[in-house]
Amino acid sequence: MDTIADMLTAIRNAQAARKETVSVPYSKIKMEVAKALARGNFVKEAVHKGKKNKKTIDIVLGYDDTKTPLIKNIKKISKLSRRIYVPLKGIRPVRQGFGIWILSTPKGVFTSKEAKKEKVGGEVICEVW
Repeated sequence: MDTIADMLTAIRNAQAARKETVSVPYSKIKMEVAKALARGNFVKEAVHKGKKNKKTIDIVLGYDDTKTPLIKNIKKISKLSRRIYVPLKGIRPVRQGFGIWILSTPKGVFTSKEAKKEKVGGEVICEVW
């Protein structure tokens, strides 16, 4: 079904359980989304592990000094039944600038801030704040 939605749910559940890391099955798009989360400072890092059929992505979750998760909410925007695309002018601040969109663009997977800098729009994968 929707593997990106499964990854986002795994991250949401792991943070609710106060886990340090979460492991999800590997795919190129999920790895790029995890790297975008790391560039947006919502997770510490995303590491590709394993070989052949046992590839995984280990995502080190981020917490602040009081052990509060850095990701307050993560929501899938573009779904299998309804794709959401935004042009460059449609990219707006998320949650008054405290959040980001992760976009799949022709140049790669970017956060909303990076997409504005690259001057490119695309499909909105998810919203994080």
